[in-house]
Amino acid sequence: MMRKYASLLLFALLLNGCDDGDITVEQIDFETVEAKNCTTDNLLVYKLKSQESLLLQVPEGTFTEDETPLNVPDQHNIDNTSYRLVYRGYDGAITGTDICSLIPPATPKIINEWYAKSGLMEITTTATHTPNATGNGNRITGYNHNISIKNVTYAVNGVDVTVPEIKFGDFATGVTNTLDLAFDDTAAQCSTSGQIYNFIISGASITIDDVDASLIQNTVTPLNTPRTAVISSTKNKLLYRVYNSTLNADYFCKTPVPSTPTLRETWAGVDGVANVSGYIEVTTTTNGPNTFLHTIVLKNVTLAKGNSSFKLGDSFAIGSFSTVATP
Repeated sequence: MMRKYASLLLFALLLNGCDDGDITVEQIDFETVEAKNCTTDNLLVYKLKSQESLLLQVPEGTFTEDETPLNVPDQHNIDNTSYRLVYRGYDGAITGTDICSLIPPATPKIINEWYAKSGLMEITTTATHTPNATGNGNRITGYNHNISIKNVTYAVNGVDVTVPEIKFGDFATGVTNTLDLAFDDTAAQCSTSGQIYNFIISGASITIDDVDASLIQNTVTPLNTPRTAVISSTKNKLLYRVYNSTLNADYFCKTPVPSTPTLRETWAGVDGVANVSGYIEVTTTTNGPNTFLHTIVLKNVTLAKGNSSFKLGDSFAIGSFSTVATP
């Protein structure tokens, strides 16, 4: 919260104390310049050239951790209140430290300042995927936000000047929470619902609901011939959940579902295609008299939340559990 108020104060200071100079209408082109921010809450984003800056102030939460739909960017109106855009020219070199200082330095001196009175900001967000070291999967490690501002009207010495489009360019953000997918090999199945699950104590679970009855049988599968079933939103429904606190086995197989720990986010398995993508393999072996061990592996599965998705890998083990056959 203090960082938020500091960013707002900083921007207010940036808008004051400008010494009017000779301003000429010139093209503002910062598209290829790297965007940076003063604080991790991303309330003030800036781009610098040697003696120029382009400053963008936005409310908290403007840069979302989700992809925008194709050709449907997020839109926000530049109003010089909640969403502010300012171009500045200086009489000397400018640095990020100068921009982010709560007390503006005496030098370099501001000689030009244009503040945008209006405009339409469009943000196209895409996920940044980092490949796994093994397994041919990937993980979302951040988001790229491409920013374009259309029909920008600046106040220049009391005269309104309209620029058809300013391509602010790309701004990269990380993810608030890194997904923990390091499940051990001990899975379980609920006796009543048939739900298959595994969990991480720190607060994550992976579950399969409405499991196809043919998947779990007290019969050994032939060598290299596992039972298979396709993941869908109604049958063999795969969910990966992240919670706000620790998790234990007592959470599962309860009706109703316990109210704690509370849920932070849910990723769902994308509908699969038989023997191609998004399907489950079950290999069954004997594990003692009348006891069978079932090993659950996900094949070419993609998890999705909102408009974002990532691939778990060619093979992803949920774990194994045993069942006992009635003699």
